Amino acid sequence: MPKYIIWGSYCENALEKRAPYRQAHLDGLNKQKENGILVTIGPTKDNTKVFGIYEAPDEATVRQLIEADPYWKNEIWTEYEVKEWIQAF
Repeated sequence: MPKYIIWGSYCENALEKRAPYRQAHLDGLNKQKENGILVTIGPTKDNTKVFGIYEAPDEATVRQLIEADPYWKNEIWTEYEVKEWIQAF
């Protein structure tokens, strides 16, 4: 199955603004992980960017998952980019 990387940006004051949505966000990520779609995801140390790796049938599936996430719906994530990735090692 193809792999995809995502890069995205967080809003200003994301740590404070994400609080009401954090548990739903984490629950959704755990479900994706259990289903074998999410390989890994997390913020940069300065909490300005998010990086993730997905293993999904197509890019549309990855976009659907991102746009269904509470962080996207509530503008904690403000933009994102998806690229198909070839794992060399």
